[in-house]
Amino acid sequence: MTSPLTSLGLRIPVLAAPMAGGPTTPATVIAASHAGSLGFLAAGYKSPAIVQAEIAAARDASVPFGVNLFAPNPVPIDVESYHRYAAQVQGEADRFGITLPGDPIDDDDAFDAKIDLLISEPVPVVSFTFGLPTDSVIRALQRAGTTVVQTVTSPGEAQLAASAGVDMLVVQAGDAGGHSGTFTPDRLPEPVPIADLIRQVRAAVSVPVIAAGGLATPQGVADVLRAGAVAAAVGTVLLLTDESGASATHRAALTDPARTQTVVTRVFTGRPARGLRNAFIEKYEATAPLGYPAIHYLTSPLRKAAAAAGEADLVHLWAGTGYRHARQEATTAVLTRLADSA
Repeated sequence: MTSPLTSLGLRIPVLAAPMAGGPTTPATVIAASHAGSLGFLAAGYKSPAIVQAEIAAARDASVPFGVNLFAPNPVPIDVESYHRYAAQVQGEADRFGITLPGDPIDDDDAFDAKIDLLISEPVPVVSFTFGLPTDSVIRALQRAGTTVVQTVTSPGEAQLAASAGVDMLVVQAGDAGGHSGTFTPDRLPEPVPIADLIRQVRAAVSVPVIAAGGLATPQGVADVLRAGAVAAAVGTVLLLTDESGASATHRAALTDPARTQTVVTRVFTGRPARGLRNAFIEKYEATAPLGYPAIHYLTSPLRKAAAAAGEADLVHLWAGTGYRHARQEATTAVLTRLADSA
């Protein structure tokens, strides 16, 4: 692996991708390092104080690691559309005796405070998704000794990121579970198999690339490495691991034989994300508006209550297309197995 990651002493080219909302834990990152890999803490939806505590846990274990942030790229929503959808979803929340936010909530996930933290307490790698940070942010992190990685979903986005001066790219295909990292959530890129997308991006830019999206087998990993990626990043196949923080409801859904399909939806967060098809998606996909983070904050109390109650049909069951390959075992075992053909 000749890349900015080479100095971290990695022994295998399969990385543990960040999964915001709970699935990725410091234990996941530490276990990834024990496998000779690199894991990314997921800073999304967490306060700077919690991010700082998770960084401290990784540092205490003396392992290399990265931190992933949501770069501000809001998807505006008009108040009328929000109120119309909120009234529909409130009917589901009534079952749990909770009241959803009456008006749109907007924030930037404490982005500036998290950047300040990562500059004052530098980490080996910082990656961004959802949008491209400013040149000043990129330069400040690089001056602090941090490798900057940008998630892209097309050759055009790759060119923008390379021009901004990032050190590496995560090239995410449409088979990825959870949120798409696209810069334009109102129009998703054309679906392209991950190995082909790697070739397209490699032809467009000279920046080293990490492949992500639907990778769940040793053959899939080998294919993207042959296509020119320096590493593969996997997430969905880690959801059932011993170190995963995924909820019991999410875990059970991943092994439920009745759940046979993943789809890209905006019903839970107002931004496109891939998850297991369930009743909430079927009911609201036609009416759910784009609008991030407003729709995320609208449905968040409902999703938390439903997960605690085991109501999988009301929960965002994020999963990539390779979810059937997830197993209940150690993170080290998953990463090592996927690297077997590398």
